[in-house]
Amino acid sequence: MPIDRVPELLARAMEELEREYAALPGYDPDRRSDADEQALAKILGETAHRLGDNYPYFHPFYAGQMLKPPHPVARAAYALAMMINPNNHARDGGRASSAMEIEAVAEIAGMFGWSEFLGHLTSGGTMANLEALWVAGQIQGTGIREQGSGSRDSRRIVASEQAHYTHHRISGVLKLEFGSIAADARGRMRLDVLEDELRKGDVGTVVATLGTTATGAVDPLPEILELRRKYGFRVHVDTAYGGYFKLIEDRLDEPARRAYQAIGQADSIVVDPHKHGLQPYGCGCVLFRDPGVGRFYKHDSPYVLHVKGVTPGRNQPGVLAGGRCGGGAVGDAEAAASEAGRRVCRRTGQEPWGRAGAGSKIAGG
Repeated sequence: MPIDRVPELLARAMEELEREYAALPGYDPDRRSDADEQALAKILGETAHRLGDNYPYFHPFYAGQMLKPPHPVARAAYALAMMINPNNHARDGGRASSAMEIEAVAEIAGMFGWSEFLGHLTSGGTMANLEALWVAGQIQGTGIREQGSGSRDSRRIVASEQAHYTHHRISGVLKLEFGSIAADARGRMRLDVLEDELRKGDVGTVVATLGTTATGAVDPLPEILELRRKYGFRVHVDTAYGGYFKLIEDRLDEPARRAYQAIGQADSIVVDPHKHGLQPYGCGCVLFRDPGVGRFYKHDSPYVLHVKGVTPGRNQPGVLAGGRCGGGAVGDAEAAASEAGRRVCRRTGQEPWGRAGAGSKIAGG
């Protein structure tokens, strides 16, 4: 393997990250003896040896899987982020990383021509497809007709027999009926068979695969969209494997090029940055053309803190334990404060770590 310069660059970035948190109250790090260091070295050495049993996905001569090596910057940035272990489930769980996610998803959506959309990163393409089909089921279940003359009870999902096998499994998890559409000699969905299924009137979602994992086949998306106008159904594009070929659509053959040019007309799209996006394992992305589907993600849990009119700062609930508005509670700060016989202190500003900062705090007394 060639010499990897990323560790050296990462070390410099680590120093910068440490400076960002230099205002934190002092504490004694874990004291490690020479024996501890030897144990860590042994574990890492054994891990490296065992990882050698993987195929060399990173090598340009390897073509047995759809995986590609992460970009060097992506590897270093991932390692850097893991030092602070952010949680992007909410803005206060990963303030900086959530903002970066929003920027990254906007770039991905822009690749497909979308500027208005709803989307986020996931743990992989399978989870992204599950979300897309879950939303499709929710829409069909509410009787909303988004295109054409689809009926209230159109809930069946259909996909090519060459579509990824997880679509059948996902449909089972969602308790939605799944139908398989025959493929032609080039591995693409047969439109005549699809229309036979559509005539039955119970198809709610058609999954079009742009880049099958078996042969790289591209389903005839423009023709599927024409059928949508006639029969009324949602079109979900699974381009987890082939999504980044949108960037080189001018180099594709005409049927594939036409499909990629039409991708922006789909109702939802899944792409997997873990593959041709050169991002570390695992990373997927789900996108919805209609931002209004966000209504299906709302919840009424009383255990999530939202303080209006307060600009979030570094001192977020649960960051520092104990002491004069420096402590916090995970979840509903008001409830936690009440149970503890304390009060919630709200202040604004951008004061350093260790003082009362912006956001909400549990006051210690």
